Order: sequence, then structure tokens, then C-alpha cells
Amino acid sequence: MKRICVYCGSNTGAQPEYLESAKALGTLLAQGNIDVVYGGAEVGLMGAVASAALAEGGNVIGIIPKSFADKVCHTKLSELQIVPTMHDRKTRMFDLSDAFITLPGGIGTLEETFEILTWAQIGFHSKPCGLLNINGYFDSIIEFLDHSLRQQFVRQEHRDMVLVDNNPQGLLHQFENYQAPTIRKWIEKN
Repeated sequence: MKRICVYCGSNTGAQPEYLESAKALGTLLAQGNIDVVYGGAEVGLMGAVASAALAEGGNVIGIIPKSFADKVCHTKLSELQIVPTMHDRKTRMFDLSDAFITLPGGIGTLEETFEILTWAQIGFHSKPCGLLNINGYFDSIIEFLDHSLRQQFVRQEHRDMVLVDNNPQGLLHQFENYQAPTIRKWIEKN
């Protein structure tokens, strides 16, 4: 993997571990010579991941919509791409990335994560996607996905696409061994 897209909050959240883990992930990626692709902001967990990677000599590519560029963009990135819309941002981040890691965040973070998982489920890509489950932040979402599986709205193979770890190194190890499912999305009744 050459580049990993990181989805995360533009706030730092209530727990200090969120910020610590964001910094640890940025550092780990830079030390592994893996470029960071992210939303281009200097604030919140987003800025922490980017700044930590840069401090380790890493390459960080920010993609930010024009409407946000003059408000929150990180000014010290290796590369900053300003795009017209949020849709352009998400497409560009996808095109540049070999895998996707989600840290804690809000509605936008979840939306980006579920969109990329949907694209994997319907066969648009076979890139690994993982949740960095810091302090159990994603426990409720994991339980919801398991509930969707039990209610036969999600196949086991597609549920298994959502890799989860509470440690960045553990998640990267799962990425190295990831095999995308080759099964159809739709569940047929017997």
C-alpha cells in the first residue's frame, strides 16, 4: 500500500485518546512510507493525523472543497488539491487511495465511510476499509452492522469487509491480509 485515505473528525472529540490515536496513526503511516490522503483541514483529528505524519517526514495529500479552503485548510501539506465540490473531494480521495481508515468523527465521517463501503459491496473496488475503534467509539455501529446481518440486509461476506481494530498497527496488518469478497450483494430467499 502506497497511500491510505483517513476519514476522521474535524473536531478532536471528548476523549484525549482520540487525539493521541490520530497522532499515532499519522506517525505510523509516515514511518511506514505510506502517504496520507485526507480532507485537507488543519483542525480536529484531521489536522492531528496530517501534522503528525508531516512531523515524521511523511507525504500528506489534502483534498478540500473550494468552499472550505480559505477557512480550515492545512497550509503545510506536501500537496493540497482544491476541488469544486464535496463530491469531487470524495472521488479524488478514492482515486488516490489504496485503502481507507476511519477514526472517530461525526456525520460527515460516517457518510464518507459508508459510501466507500457501499462501493466495495457493489463491486466498484476491492480496497480494504477499516474502523480504528478507539475507546469503543464504533461499538454501536459494529453492533448495528451485526444486527443488519442477523436481519438479512447484509451478507456475512460484506459484514466482514468492515475491518476493525483498536490499534493502528493491528488494522494495517489486517489490510495486508485482506481479500475482497466476490459474492453478489443481493440476498436471495431459499
